[in-house]
Amino acid sequence: MRVLIACEFSGIVRRAFRERGHDAWSCDILPAEDGSPFHLQGDVRPWLRAEWDLIVAHPPCTRLCNSGVRWLAERNLWADLDAAADLFSSFWNAPIERVCIENPVMHRHAKARIRNYLEPAQSVQPWQFGHGETKRTCFWLRGLPKLVPTNIVEGRTPRVHRMPPSPTRWKERSRTFSGIADAMAIQWGALAGAKVAA
Repeated sequence: MRVLIACEFSGIVRRAFRERGHDAWSCDILPAEDGSPFHLQGDVRPWLRAEWDLIVAHPPCTRLCNSGVRWLAERNLWADLDAAADLFSSFWNAPIERVCIENPVMHRHAKARIRNYLEPAQSVQPWQFGHGETKRTCFWLRGLPKLVPTNIVEGRTPRVHRMPPSPTRWKERSRTFSGIADAMAIQWGALAGAKVAA
């Protein structure tokens, strides 16, 4: 399966798919943190073509998520919201049969700006995939089944939410949990060659 992991510099999801034999590439405006040659640096939009079997996208959530809505008017960030909604729309409407977009809960202003918007198909927590932490993540899915929990564990620590301010906090908060990445690679990777349900 040819897989594009959009807006990923860490390589966590890319590696999960590649370790299972898929032709997976990450793309981000930042260089690959792990120095991988399977990383496309730059704007991902020119790469959104039908040659991919699956795209897993992690667009920046700062202007889209419910937790940041209060700053839109106060700091006049409407142009930033429009740019973020446009990027999300590019993923959602890409000519690729199987699409997953990962983001937190979205506010109504963002929803109104996304082309062909639909509500997320599911939300997951790290503790459903072997990590004793909380960090609700929504998945907008097209041509994909919901991700099935693989390892429900004890612990409900909001570690990511409680990270202290720092210049790299945004980077640490944006990382996909490896258990979720593995579940994506195993469950969605198994769809290689299968027809997409209409």
